[in-house]
Amino acid sequence: MEYASVEEGRRATGLRLVLTAGAPGPWGEAAKAILGWKGLDYLPVRQVAGEENRELRDWTGQASAPVAVYNDEPPVCHWLDLLCLAERLAPERPLLPADPAGRARAIGLSALVAGVEGIGWQRRLQLLVPGMQMPEPPAMVSAIAQRFGWSETAAAEAEPRLVALLAHLDEVLAASEAEGHAYFLGAEPAAPDFYWAAFAGMLRPLSATDCPMDQGLRAMYSDLSPAVAEALTPRLLAHRDRMFASHIPLPMDF
Repeated sequence: MEYASVEEGRRATGLRLVLTAGAPGPWGEAAKAILGWKGLDYLPVRQVAGEENRELRDWTGQASAPVAVYNDEPPVCHWLDLLCLAERLAPERPLLPADPAGRARAIGLSALVAGVEGIGWQRRLQLLVPGMQMPEPPAMVSAIAQRFGWSETAAAEAEPRLVALLAHLDEVLAASEAEGHAYFLGAEPAAPDFYWAAFAGMLRPLSATDCPMDQGLRAMYSDLSPAVAEALTPRLLAHRDRMFASHIPLPMDF
């Protein structure tokens, strides 16, 4: 993917999306997939993992990604704020139901994937273990660990929590499929479908052809305990594959 610099992004108008260059970060990939589904054009702006990104912080108030900026509106970085921005800019292809009960269910299920204490959160706690067990953890690892509330206790609890979250997703999907639907909440894809498709890569990356990611990161993502591997059911993986086959372009470009 070709990226604009932060300076170029700041000068531009329209929709700009700050992304971590060179890596399939799940929060960023989910944002890209949602904007793509809605047909929203955006200018990709480069964020560099592990660096201070001072210019980015000066512009958006933070140094991480993803961040969306639309015209002169305040930057948004929370996954739900990004989703709501996309819903507002392209309401004709909704990913959140209009009725309050359906909307609450879609947001709640999405939060179990992308939100605090969700699948991405628990998996990140697991991935931090090797670095945090070093005598002197690298500065970047320590910074991420602080942001995710890492502790030995939290890391130990990540596996059972992750297994429970995956089991719930599988249960919801099984119930929907029993009614003849292909997606979590019915006949059409909704927000949880896109979040799961993006975050499943933290557990089982797509092939190197479809996701040409760093091999070291691929090995980390693919290293699952037996309990997590069992919870990552064929049904959940088939759903992920179906989303990419029908709604998210391949190969991934980052």
